[in-house]
Amino acid sequence: MNIFDIIGPIMVGPSSSHTAGAARIAAVTRKLLGEDVKNASIKLHGSFATTYKGHGTDRAIVGGLLGYKVDDPAIRESFKHAQLSGLTFNFEKEDLGDVHPNTALIEAIGVSGKKIKVMGCSVGGGRIMIKRIDNFPVEFTGQYYTLVIEYKDKPGVIASVTSILGRNSINIAEMRVYRSYRGGTAVMIIEADQVIEKSLIDQVKNIQDVYNTVGIDAVEV
Repeated sequence: MNIFDIIGPIMVGPSSSHTAGAARIAAVTRKLLGEDVKNASIKLHGSFATTYKGHGTDRAIVGGLLGYKVDDPAIRESFKHAQLSGLTFNFEKEDLGDVHPNTALIEAIGVSGKKIKVMGCSVGGGRIMIKRIDNFPVEFTGQYYTLVIEYKDKPGVIASVTSILGRNSINIAEMRVYRSYRGGTAVMIIEADQVIEKSLIDQVKNIQDVYNTVGIDAVEV
């Protein structure tokens, strides 16, 4: 453990788990959506559901959807800022099953009408684990520079992606692949030690049979 596992991140409080972690789950959702959020339906599970108003979980999630970092004082006024920016939202308490008690399921719609559904949990000290993107079970923390790649499940796509990263001295720390069925849509999660520049992300996007690629910056926790 490092010191931040004990005292938590620099943040707008009061809780690293219920405030900072919640904001980061929402921020990752916004990043995966790839555009400003117009509407969000947020389902809160377990401890999130029982204490979200007192711990500011709701304001933190709205702040994350607006793109605020965990230490931005604007989180305190995120509801007002959402109204001014045209972001509508609603919160519901829901049993999401056998998941971490600090779990949120966010269904977001962007300004273009694009939709995404993300489930994430706040595991302590501001750290998070993203567990689902749309219908795909996934697992990544956001503590590494992360690529989320949606593609057609066929031979050669993974090799093409890793070749681009290797040629540019990007070291892969973790890599996981999830698919709907053989030959269907798949999702590749790559966590890297180095910054993945936009130019490399664009190269991956241009690979044949890659549908979409999103890069997520590493979060220092």
